[in-house]
Order: sequence, then C-alpha cells, then structure tokens
Amino acid sequence: MIPKSHPRYESLVLRDKMVKASQEGYLADSALIAHGRGEAFDYLIGEKTTYPAKRAMYVAVAALLLSSNPVISVNGNATALAIDEIIELANAVKAKIEINLFYRTDERVKIITRLYKDHGYKNILGTLDDDIEYIDDIKNNRATASKTGIYSADTILIPLEDGDRAEILKNAGKNIITIDLNPLSRTSKMSDVSIMDNIVRAIPFMTKIAEDLKTQDKKVLMDIVNDFDNEENLKESLEQIRMKE
Repeated sequence: MIPKSHPRYESLVLRDKMVKASQEGYLADSALIAHGRGEAFDYLIGEKTTYPAKRAMYVAVAALLLSSNPVISVNGNATALAIDEIIELANAVKAKIEINLFYRTDERVKIITRLYKDHGYKNILGTLDDDIEYIDDIKNNRATASKTGIYSADTILIPLEDGDRAEILKNAGKNIITIDLNPLSRTSKMSDVSIMDNIVRAIPFMTKIAEDLKTQDKKVLMDIVNDFDNEENLKESLEQIRMKE
C-alpha cells in the first residue's frame, strides 16, 4: 500500500500499475524500461501539463473530430496506464481502438483484447480474429494493421510509439498524432501533432476538450489545425524543460 503522503505518490502508483501489468503477462520485457524513460522526462517538466502540450491537445482533438476514420493505436503500456481513459476519449471523438504491439504474441493480444472487452469496449480491433493487413516497409510486428482500422485510417493517435512506424504511417498519407514525453524523439519529430505530456494526464484532458470542440463549427476546427506548427510547438516544449533546470 503506497501512502498518499508520499512525495512521489502518483509516480509510484503508475509504476505499480506497470509492474502488475507485467505480472499479468501483457507487457513486453522492455516495457518497464520505456516507462522509466518517460518518467524521467516527466520529472524534467515538473510532472505537469505544459502550455505547449495543451495547445497540441486542442489541435489533436480538432483533427480527430474532423477525421472520417480516426483510430487510437494502443499497446501494453498505454493499456496498463489509461485503459478507461482511452475508451472515454475514443467514444468522445468517435474513434476506433486498435491493438498494435512491437513484440506481438498471440498471448499478449488475447489478454489485451479481453481487458478492453471487460472494461466495456466490445469492438476492439487488431485482435487475432480481425482482418489484418501488413503495411509495407515496417520491418517488425507493428506492420500489422486492421483493414477497417489503421490500414484505412486517415488520422491515427499513437501514444508511446516507435519512430520508424510513425514515419512510415505519415509517408503513407496519414495524419499522425503522438503523446510522447520526449520532444527529441523521432516519433515526436515525425508526427503532425506531438503532445509532450504523460498519457495519464493527456488523455483525460483531451476528452474534456472534445466535449467542448464537438459543439464548434467545422471551420473553427479546421482553423485550429491549420494554425498549428508542430516544429515550433516542439521548440516551446523543449524550452519548458530548460526552464526547470
């Protein structure tokens, strides 16, 4: 039991979620390393949502609402940290959710499929029963893509992503949104909208934004997207880290 008085309480709760997910068998062996890397960057920004991150979230939500086939790509880490929040966001922006794993095994896919269904999301894509296509040029198991999901999506939210896939999906003409605490990562640089924030803060905030933006005219949403410069926003994100030094 982690006492709430502990100065690192929230961080320790997230670590505990990751450990339990690992014990349940749906995280890759390297998942805890990836989480620790993100945690280090979160510490550098004071474990708070920055203004550039909020700006990027508004753009991301506007893009999802404008899309004809938006998809949220999830792996073990995202599922362990924010499964309910991901489902809420998907419902708010009418996006599909698709399982996509770097270290894909039938067992991991089965467990994650069951988790989403147990949490009330019945139409999860990327399952063992799904109609799967393979994206050219991706040289690992993340090449898998549901025919009605990532393969035909126009906008994809890929939290906790690898840079190779982000670049290839973008080159395939898809609008790429990422949640990545490292503004220097290849994923952040390759994406159209990069949100430098912890997924556990970003996803719920994006759902709140969606409830507001859903009432706006399409032109307002298009202006939000068109006025955004991801490269400039990443520079501001880096400045947030320097300000904490």
